[in-house]
Amino acid sequence: MRDEQHRFLALLGQPPARLTVEQAAWVLNCQAHDIPILVAARLLRPLGNPPTNGIKYFATADVLELAKDRSWLAKITNTVCLHWQKKNARKRSRLTHDFQDSATRGVLAAGGR
Repeated sequence: MRDEQHRFLALLGQPPARLTVEQAAWVLNCQAHDIPILVAARLLRPLGNPPTNGIKYFATADVLELAKDRSWLAKITNTVCLHWQKKNARKRSRLTHDFQDSATRGVLAAGGR
């Protein structure tokens, strides 16, 4: 947020009506790259119908209300954790598979020994 915007909103005594992805992440104390995970899991809804690769905004009132719900916070924590566990497992699996393939090619190149 620009300094001018920050000062103006401070005069009003209220936060902006819409939050960007980064701002929503700050409110929820998570990373900006976790927000698309929450949107995909339908735990967080952007305003309007933005295109998949478009800029998304979130209603400040909704984000603040959700942030007060302990069970919702547990859901988003588990969802983000599970997402990264699955992604890391796929990565490890792919690396192991690639390593085994290269080892097999090495044995075949050496004459099958």
